[in-house]
Amino acid sequence: MRFVLAFALATLTIIPAASGKVLDTQEIAALETKAAQAAPKEQCFLYAELAHSMAQLASQQLSAGDTAKASASLKAVQRYAEKIHMGVADDAKKLKNAEILMRHTAYELKELMMGVSLDDRPTLESTLKQLDQVEAEMMVQVFKR
Repeated sequence: MRFVLAFALATLTIIPAASGKVLDTQEIAALETKAAQAAPKEQCFLYAELAHSMAQLASQQLSAGDTAKASASLKAVQRYAEKIHMGVADDAKKLKNAEILMRHTAYELKELMMGVSLDDRPTLESTLKQLDQVEAEMMVQVFKR
């Protein structure tokens, strides 16, 4: 029980993007620029932050009934997940933090899928499938260390 509590507290302190604050478009654009210009070792975590932020934005957009924007946001999550997939490396900084953030993002999207219409599910399902695959690859890298 203590381990679970300690792990939960550690997760909350090392993942600032998971705090529930939805980034605005300017903050997302700035983070995207930072990720694109970052060293390969740092890109994994930055793209995980971007994927998480876009998933939160998609959730907000679906709640507001804007399915077109939500679909575009989910496609952005898929693009960021693909960039993580292409760049997962043994020496990536904050790899465990990025893996935890991806798991948290997938969990949030699974929760979101429970309340969306059948028309919106295919995009969510494909995004979840991709996030699960990337998270599994990251987990392998974490345990390789």
